[in-house]
Amino acid sequence: MILLNPRKLDRPYPDERSGEVMQQTVEFFENKGKERLLADYYDHVWYSDFLSFVGEKRIFATMCTPAGEGAEDARWDTWRICEFAEILGFYGLQYWYTWQVSVLGLGPIWMSPNEEVRKRTAAALEDGGIFAFGLSEKSHGADIYSTDMVLERDGDGWRANGSKYYIGNGNEAAIVSTFGRFAEGDEYVFFASDPKNESYDLVQNVVASQNFVSEFALRDYPVETGDILHRGRDAWNAALNTVNIGKYNLGWASIGICTHALYEAITHSSNRILYGQPVTDMPHVRGMFVDAYCRLVAMKLFALRAADYMRVASSEDRRYLLYNPMVKMKVTTQGEEVIDLLWDAIAAKGFEKSTYFGQAAIDIRALPKLEGTVHVNIALIVKFMPNFFFDPKEYPEVETQDHGRNDDFLFDQGGTRGLSQIQFHDYRRAFEQCTLPNAVLFAKQTEALRSMLADAPPGPDQMKDVDFLLALGQMFALVVYAQLLLENAPRYEIDDDLLDQIFDFLVRDMSRYALQLFEKPSSTERQMEGCQAILAKPIADPARYDRVWSNHVAPLSGAYEMNP
Repeated sequence: MILLNPRKLDRPYPDERSGEVMQQTVEFFENKGKERLLADYYDHVWYSDFLSFVGEKRIFATMCTPAGEGAEDARWDTWRICEFAEILGFYGLQYWYTWQVSVLGLGPIWMSPNEEVRKRTAAALEDGGIFAFGLSEKSHGADIYSTDMVLERDGDGWRANGSKYYIGNGNEAAIVSTFGRFAEGDEYVFFASDPKNESYDLVQNVVASQNFVSEFALRDYPVETGDILHRGRDAWNAALNTVNIGKYNLGWASIGICTHALYEAITHSSNRILYGQPVTDMPHVRGMFVDAYCRLVAMKLFALRAADYMRVASSEDRRYLLYNPMVKMKVTTQGEEVIDLLWDAIAAKGFEKSTYFGQAAIDIRALPKLEGTVHVNIALIVKFMPNFFFDPKEYPEVETQDHGRNDDFLFDQGGTRGLSQIQFHDYRRAFEQCTLPNAVLFAKQTEALRSMLADAPPGPDQMKDVDFLLALGQMFALVVYAQLLLENAPRYEIDDDLLDQIFDFLVRDMSRYALQLFEKPSSTERQMEGCQAILAKPIADPARYDRVWSNHVAPLSGAYEMNP
């Protein structure tokens, strides 16, 4: 089964330590139990027990230290990071969050030539330390052009003044990787700051949560040459390249949350009798579960395939820069749709404080809105659209990247320019190899979109119209999504029934976004005609649908329940 089940951690691992990390993490949460997990969540208890476990078992030290920087079992391995992030999301976004913001805080450090800070960082990880990414500010968010954190010369060093806002782990981080600029010359800088320093003012926790999402201010904070991580263009690149590494994990949090919620929802619904029948015998409820399951499987297939491209990335192959924001944007918004479908099925049960679903319904909303909203990521991916559709390039076949090795390139990505020059392999090959009815229909929709872009491309004003680009970008995203699903489906032995049912919702979604584009005030007559050519109704097959329900969805009832 492709979905995570903590009772059956049967994913193959290339080494004993990787499996040990996953098993120990599951055991921590199962021993904690559901009642305590939920009580801590609603009482906003700082998760010191989890951080003590992380330190005692060397979890972050193993998972977040690149090879050569720490112990022998340590490496930055995107493959095993995927499952770890999924497990943390499965039990609670708060546990994923403290790890996630540590990943972001570590990015500028592991990219830095500052060997002394790297050594301090490796030692702090071994001691169970967490980290923070001091980038965003209250007045202008993550707009790093406008940073108000300023370093002024003071003898051989500097004094830093300014504040940061929405900084996870800012209360307890061993090191906060802090972005700013030098007063002299306005040169960008990343430097290591210490929350224990008396000039570090922890102002507040800006959210009501178990997480500590801090506002902090540096007031005449002393910065020495040995604290500098990056300067100038390197600091800028470190900020964006850290995002490339860390924000990919948002999709995996969504996958974990949705998986746990699905187990709980279908078990409840299958055992609830209304009007003399189980709720899951009602056609509309069964349809919700089938759709939710198909969307969740698609989320995981895409995110896994995106990881393959991240792991083979190089200065000559930067396709991951499209797939990565797709995981941030597409997978997380699909997570919201999955929870909405499940919530419609279980109705008022989803509000109860004794359910995992109660926190899932709240937390799933955060992920598309963290670290760049949907429109930011759409604006990014449309830069790739011309080359994707009209200028493909030959690349070697990318196999499943499940071997245990360090992902060196992620910390040596180089510059961040030239996105519009990146080329992709021909998406049509994936579609040509699949003859399932709805996949063929979706391929026709894709070619209708390509024809519309060739005959009536967006004009200069439309390219500045975010509302227009959101609809067009969603259509483009669906093509990329479907392509990688098709590449990955045989690798995970997804049967034809399930794959065609997945394309049932992809056909519907493509039609939905085509209708939205049609309705935009700025769409032209030729673009409206193109949108009409894209509209299609999926090909229904009741026998296929019943097999998906019976073979894939119904067996999830009772398959997992967290220890009380």
